[in-house]
Order: sequence, then C-alpha cells, then structure tokens
Amino acid sequence: MRELLFALLLLTGLEVHAQDPIFSQFYAAPLQLNPAFAGSSYAPRAGAAYRNQWTGFNSAYRTYAVFYEQSLDRFNSGIGFNLEGDNAGDGILRTTRFSLNYAYRLKISDQLAVKIGAEAGMHQTALDWDQLVFPDQLDPIEGAVITTSEQRPDQLNKTLFDVSSGLLLLSNRFWLGVGLKHLNTPNQGYLLLNDNLSGGLPLRYTVHGGTEIIVKKGNKAQSASFISPNFLFVSQGPFKQVNIGAYAALGPVFTGIWFRHTFENSDAAILMLGFRQEMFKIGLSYDLTVSGLAGRAGGTYELSFGIFFDKGKKRPFDLNDCTKMFH
Repeated sequence: MRELLFALLLLTGLEVHAQDPIFSQFYAAPLQLNPAFAGSSYAPRAGAAYRNQWTGFNSAYRTYAVFYEQSLDRFNSGIGFNLEGDNAGDGILRTTRFSLNYAYRLKISDQLAVKIGAEAGMHQTALDWDQLVFPDQLDPIEGAVITTSEQRPDQLNKTLFDVSSGLLLLSNRFWLGVGLKHLNTPNQGYLLLNDNLSGGLPLRYTVHGGTEIIVKKGNKAQSASFISPNFLFVSQGPFKQVNIGAYAALGPVFTGIWFRHTFENSDAAILMLGFRQEMFKIGLSYDLTVSGLAGRAGGTYELSFGIFFDKGKKRPFDLNDCTKMFH
C-alpha cells in the first residue's frame, strides 16, 4: 500500500524525496543535467521527456520535463528554460521545478571552447495528506476505516528558491561537463513531522561526457551516421549512480544501450530506439531492472520528443554545436 508506506516515512522522520529524478535518456533533458547546455546547438530547439518508473508498483513515480533553449551568437551566450514535474504515489507527493538558464561561451581555440552556465528557479513540493493511510487507521478485518490520531500539518506545500551552475568543455571530438544542482540546498523540512530532523535538499554533483565517431557524413537528404560512447555520474547525498553506454545512429534511425550501477548494486540495463526526420525526433527507452527488485518492481519506460528548429542551411563546424545526438 503506497499510502501506508508514505505515512510510515513521515512518522519515522525520513524525507520521502531526497533524490532528484534522473532520466535514462539523460541528453533528452539537457538543462536538467547541466545548465551550461543552454544554447548548445546552432539553432533553437525544444523537447519533452516522460518517465514512468517501476511499472510493477501502482503509480510509483512519474516524471516529466519540458525545455527550450537557443544560442545568442552575438553575445557568445545561450538562454533557455526548464520545467520539471515529479509525481510520487499517484499524487501523494508532487514536486514541480521551473528554472531559467544562461550560459556564456568562452572560445579557447578554433577547436576548443568552455561554457559556463547558471540556473535560477523555483522548487515547489506538495503533499496530499488526505491520501495517506496511517497504521492506527487499520482495522484487522475492514482495513483502513478508523480515523487517525495523527495531526494534519499546517503547511502541506512549500515553494523554495533554487540555484544551480555548470561547466561544459567542448571540442569537435569530445565534450565533458560538470553540473552542480541546489547550490543553496533549499530546505524541504515541512515534509517531516519533526522539522528539526530535516536538512536541505542535498547538493547534486553530475559529471558527464562522451565522444562522437562519424561513420558517414550527413547531407540535406539524410542525417549523419555515428557512434557516440558516453557516460554519466551522479552523486546526491548517500545516492550515487553511474551510466555507461553509447548512442548509435544510421541515417534517421538511432539506438542506444547503457548499464546503470548504483555503487551498492547493479540497477538496470537501458535499451533505446528512436527516429529522426527533418526537424522532429522521438525516442523510446526501457529500463530492464536487474537489481533485487527485478520481478517485483517491473521495468521503467521513457518517451522523449524533440523539435530542432533547423533552417536547413548548410553551415561550417561550430563549437556551440557540441553533439549531433541532440539533433
């Protein structure tokens, strides 16, 4: 019973959402990964991603993200916005984040540049108290029919200011980035019955990078074919994970495979298939759980959609256009 689980977490003074959701298709939501990605392509782009985690449990976690970003070449800059939502336990706990992103590009040489990104936004979390079922409500025969003696908190939602930053090293051969989320560690203490037990939202460290191996150059009629090995490392509070794998594209069709490890145990194998036609791109991925939850939690599905506002003009290499897998 998800309602009883959340109630037990509250009673024991544990924070029920101490880790940010991370997409398996992490480059489908680039601003969620690193604010330095703002303006990381030579034309404006927008995208959306949806994640349904652990389908074996009823509405365990559902996450979405919507973003837009574009380059301001005249100012060596990029701007964008990012909207994220996370729904845990079929609406028992809802988190919404909206942020504005800015990145400045510093050209080191003709083949190397550094982007410095900043993010500022609002972080809102809401708890639906009426959906919770506490242990003292349970009748051995009838189930949850007794009125609880637990006191309803005065505050069931909280809006916080959130600040993040990032750094991105770009070349025509590779990219390497570092993202720091929640620099001000906003406090979510209202989620606890004992506010003194709460700390701020833990700082999230993200390190990511990769390279791109061109198999066949693209043209106006067909996208390039390439292989793109890449990795992601995330650390937030006691939680750590690393994703290692690669994208591969053959014309308009692209695919990917990764393995995710949480340092305590192997977590999932990630399989992805997608299609790109002109300015549109769609991707579908499945996380095959290989941890102790396998067979009970079910898998995890993600769907991503992107729009790349390419005017169709042929252009020379641009350090701002860091990787074709975004397109």
